[in-house]
Amino acid sequence: MSTGISTLDLEEAGAVLAAESARFASFGWMRGTSGNLSVVLSRDPLRLAVTASGHDKGELTPADVVLVDGRGAAVDGGKPSAEAALHARVAALTGAGAVVHVHTVASVALGRRSPDGIVLKDLEMLKGIGQPAHGVEVPLPVIANSQDMTVLGDRLEAARDPRMPAVVVAGHGLYVWGDTPRQARHHTEVVEWLLELELTGR
Repeated sequence: MSTGISTLDLEEAGAVLAAESARFASFGWMRGTSGNLSVVLSRDPLRLAVTASGHDKGELTPADVVLVDGRGAAVDGGKPSAEAALHARVAALTGAGAVVHVHTVASVALGRRSPDGIVLKDLEMLKGIGQPAHGVEVPLPVIANSQDMTVLGDRLEAARDPRMPAVVVAGHGLYVWGDTPRQARHHTEVVEWLLELELTGR
């Protein structure tokens, strides 16, 4: 490849994303072909491996990824997720090395119920996103959905809180990020647990 990203690099990223997708799909968080994942392969220029569009996320192979640029456009062919541009925006904005987007019932329900955001406090699970378990309120932003990734990215940038590596998109799902795919996975599992507790607690 002329991009400086080798085929092997892309295949290795694809294997990681396939494994992570299978995990999330097993939880029912990526039903059918919903959801998408990405991992950053280079920073300058920004390049990400993003799960390909239209694939069952429980059955991905290492080949089911697309290399995209900082605008979310495919670099060497293939059809990335329609939301690849938002993954690239999150990676550039936060410095994240991996981004997760899942469609969980709790995130969609609470996004509709709490359009101004969700405040979390006094929970041991907050330690899982690097926050104190007690004495601090940690906001989880909720933003309105849009099919325009530039508009959605602007909303995410305006709403995000550096204490929370996640944003809920109302009526849509959850975006979460971390330094590595493993950290992004852990953050996703923690934030989803917090959302499920908030949903059932009410």
